[in-house]
Amino acid sequence: MNKLREQTDSKIAAGRKANPDFMKGVDDIIAKAKAFQKGNNAIKIGQKAPYFKLPNAEGKLISLDNLLNKGIVIITFYRGNWCPYCNLQLRALQARLSEIQQLGATLVAISPQVPDGSLTKDEISEMEFTVLSDQNAQIASEYGVAWEVPEFLLDHMRIDRKLDLEKINNGNGNILPIPATFILGHDGIVKWNYVNIDYRTRSEPEEIIEVLKKLSDI
Repeated sequence: MNKLREQTDSKIAAGRKANPDFMKGVDDIIAKAKAFQKGNNAIKIGQKAPYFKLPNAEGKLISLDNLLNKGIVIITFYRGNWCPYCNLQLRALQARLSEIQQLGATLVAISPQVPDGSLTKDEISEMEFTVLSDQNAQIASEYGVAWEVPEFLLDHMRIDRKLDLEKINNGNGNILPIPATFILGHDGIVKWNYVNIDYRTRSEPEEIIEVLKKLSDI
């Protein structure tokens, strides 16, 4: 299987070919966001991760404390199942999930989608990690990765992709998480993180596994 970066790069290249004006607009937005250091407020390595209790796909509340009782926790924030880059990332993580679990870690994916809409039933049955719903992006905000989406992108979602974020996210129509990944030790302290305002670029599963191997040696 190609690395996640190769898959996302291919998706970006296809987008540039199919809709160059839109992708140029995205490039401009990302450049401006980086200039204003969006994502710099994300929790840092060595900091205590904010507590959360969020519903899973069945509506059951899952707490960070209970997850940490099992050992290392990997938290990845994603925009939603409508995002092709998120889907590539989740599938790539699923493909390496057995290795992640063998290294004593629990994988949790968090998006603003309503509990019964974070993934389709078929996708949920295929993916074996925990999917949680952060409808108002409150937890994303506490982790420093909530982003008010520019109108240019909102227009694209509404007009070109026929996406109703208010419905998908149960009232939240313009706040999405910056795709970010945090690895927490069993003490809840951040051991590693990856935050990038460019939603087209994600952490590589191999990087996560290498961090887990180092933590298992400590």
